[in-house]
Amino acid sequence: MAIVYTGNPLTSSAELLPSWTVTYDGFGLVTSTARFKSDWSFNTESLGARGTAHPDPTYSFLKAAKHTTSWDNNRIALTTVDYVGIDPGVNGGNRTLANTSAANGLTAENITTHPNFFEKAGGFDYGPIAGLPTDFEGNLYPDSTKGPLVTVISEEPGPNLGKPVVVPSCEGYSGACFENGKGGRFIGFVDPTVPQFYGKTQYLSPTTTYSGIIYTKNISEVQALILLLNTASSTDSWGIFELIPAWGPVGAGPYGNKNLLSQVNVEEYGSLYKIMYEIRFSKEGWPREVYPNI
Repeated sequence: MAIVYTGNPLTSSAELLPSWTVTYDGFGLVTSTARFKSDWSFNTESLGARGTAHPDPTYSFLKAAKHTTSWDNNRIALTTVDYVGIDPGVNGGNRTLANTSAANGLTAENITTHPNFFEKAGGFDYGPIAGLPTDFEGNLYPDSTKGPLVTVISEEPGPNLGKPVVVPSCEGYSGACFENGKGGRFIGFVDPTVPQFYGKTQYLSPTTTYSGIIYTKNISEVQALILLLNTASSTDSWGIFELIPAWGPVGAGPYGNKNLLSQVNVEEYGSLYKIMYEIRFSKEGWPREVYPNI
């Protein structure tokens, strides 16, 4: 039996159905889902083509990101379109606010990097762990009776000058054993009477990593943020990009700025660019000799 059309046959246009939705995420990203009904012969690709504006003029800043069409009975096509955009009231509609979370934990680090290893650091009741050669007589670590013998190049005047010689290793506080009296290679903790350090090579260091997402409609901003990768900031921002929330610590430590932009990943989302970034926090700061500080 042939289909009998009455009213608009929906062959050259699609009808926007009621109950379409708009969602604000609180950081400036706005999404909407709308459904359209049309005849099978209507080009549903024209409804959901990426970049197509929202059908309501109030939300014309929203652009189509993806769509799905189901082919129902009576030659009815039901097309669902997802739209995405940036609230014009947030950064002029150019980019969202950063949505950031932080992971705080402990990570194994080499014991020689401990801030209380060579000199007593603030916040510690005891220390230093190993001390400096200048803490001992003659400004040298004394010979160790527990550490291994080591081969070094002799600096003593005489027939062995500049030649390999076997000598005792040297020892600071806590059984910390070094290659020579001036320090050199750290061999390990060799004194079993100091069990809290004996045989240890690592300690647990607190680490903080921020993970965040921003959206922008400008490819120039994507490129600018990528160029800021591996730079350290003393504020919550890298240029125009405010990436650290108010509750995140900022500033500079003795070595450099405390927050390092360590990862920038990008993907396209409709007509926007979704930027996923990571920031690593260091209490002492990221050394200016190694990481550009801005």
